[in-house]
Amino acid sequence: MVIGAGPAGLTAAWLLGRQDVRVLVLEADTIVGGIARTSEYKGFRFDIGGHRFFTKVRAVEALWGEMLGKEMLTRPRLSRIYYDGKWFDYPLKAGNAIAGLGLLRAVAIVLSYGWIQLNPITPELSFEDWVVNRFGWKLYNTFFKAYTEKVWGIPCTRIGAQWAAQRIKGLSLWSAAKEMLIAPFRGKGGTKIRSLIEEFKYPRLGPGMMWEAFAARIAQQGNQVRLSSPVVALHHDAGRVTAIDYQAGGIVTRTEVEAVISTMPLRQLIESLLPPAPDVVRQAAANLSYRDFLTVALIVDQAEMFPDNWIYVHDPNVRLGRIQNFKNWSPEMVPDQSKTCLGLEYFCFEGDDLWTMSDADLIALGTKELAAIGLADPARVIDGTVVRMPKAYPVYDEGYLAALEALRMYCQTFTNLQLAGRNGLHKYNNQDHAMVTGILAAKALLGEKADPWLVNVEDDYHEQGDADAFDPSQDLTALLTTQPLVPKAIDRA
Repeated sequence: MVIGAGPAGLTAAWLLGRQDVRVLVLEADTIVGGIARTSEYKGFRFDIGGHRFFTKVRAVEALWGEMLGKEMLTRPRLSRIYYDGKWFDYPLKAGNAIAGLGLLRAVAIVLSYGWIQLNPITPELSFEDWVVNRFGWKLYNTFFKAYTEKVWGIPCTRIGAQWAAQRIKGLSLWSAAKEMLIAPFRGKGGTKIRSLIEEFKYPRLGPGMMWEAFAARIAQQGNQVRLSSPVVALHHDAGRVTAIDYQAGGIVTRTEVEAVISTMPLRQLIESLLPPAPDVVRQAAANLSYRDFLTVALIVDQAEMFPDNWIYVHDPNVRLGRIQNFKNWSPEMVPDQSKTCLGLEYFCFEGDDLWTMSDADLIALGTKELAAIGLADPARVIDGTVVRMPKAYPVYDEGYLAALEALRMYCQTFTNLQLAGRNGLHKYNNQDHAMVTGILAAKALLGEKADPWLVNVEDDYHEQGDADAFDPSQDLTALLTTQPLVPKAIDRA
């Protein structure tokens, strides 16, 4: 049994099916892909956030190619920051940044950076600490603080340094400055810093195309992906998950299981256990937080609007966090080339005023805010739709590490349960990381030495856990080849 048809769950199910293991995948949503899905409205396709396909893991890259082949496009990356009524290149470019900020402010940023190098914050605990130590107070307050708090809904002092380390990916003011000077002398694609990659792969019809291909392969293996089938309970006894209850068509069905890979939100998994987990475990699960997300997709009667794939909106006067231009990800995301489809991203908490706002009011809000930052004439917005995504982002707030460690230790007491994926492990992973956790979860159930928890665990961003977890240089055949040791818990066809 695999719970969840996102990148981790589908990869795990496909690998198990490849080993002739009978698998049932249960997905609560109406489509596959999780947060990496592609939604469709009147022929217009849009992501739930933009999803670049870039990885240092050779096997994952090969697997993407095997699934979609020539359907994978190579796309240029272009993104900018909207701040203080001005547009800034991202990654930063010296001339553009100085022109936008002004010479005096630019000098102040450099002096602020120099000061913090002599007086670093120790210990480095929060997002604020981490960013200030690498950029200085002035740049932190200019480009990081307001936007990050808009995204997460909590002060930067309450966000763990681990999130910054994994998402900003080794970038500092000094490394950014070096890139400004060196990049023009490199060949195309020569940028070294992971945040500054200038090209990426992208499916012709959006990321959901990849996960639909996985689901089709799983069906060809004789296994099944059941949509609109949320798991409501996991029954366990003597350290084993014995059965799962899921809801489909208003009816709750119980099915016995030999083994389970769960990618459902970890807090939800613990809450679904019957008999209930110990109080201390349930309290640890309650301490995990999530940030929810919604996309307002607007159709604009205009062929070209701006060249960016996406734009970060740092303006505190609008609630809008980021804008995707899906036509610039792939022209075929838009069925009518005289139109443009924009994805306006709002970060929220389930149940707050944004989340509960009607679709019509959200479309009106998005249209108004696009006009406020000068990106669109409201009269040209001719249609729109809204997609809400609960628990889109696991939050790295204070206390989450202790809670996560307690939950990891408890879940590892189950001999036939493996966790994988962004929400399954409560780790802010990319698609490639999620896929690797799914591979490792499947290999662990097949009796191999593999641990999904070891993926992306270091403070500095990189594409692998330790060598025992997986070798990123392995090719697809080597990574997916399983050893003959197969525990009795796995039901082979």
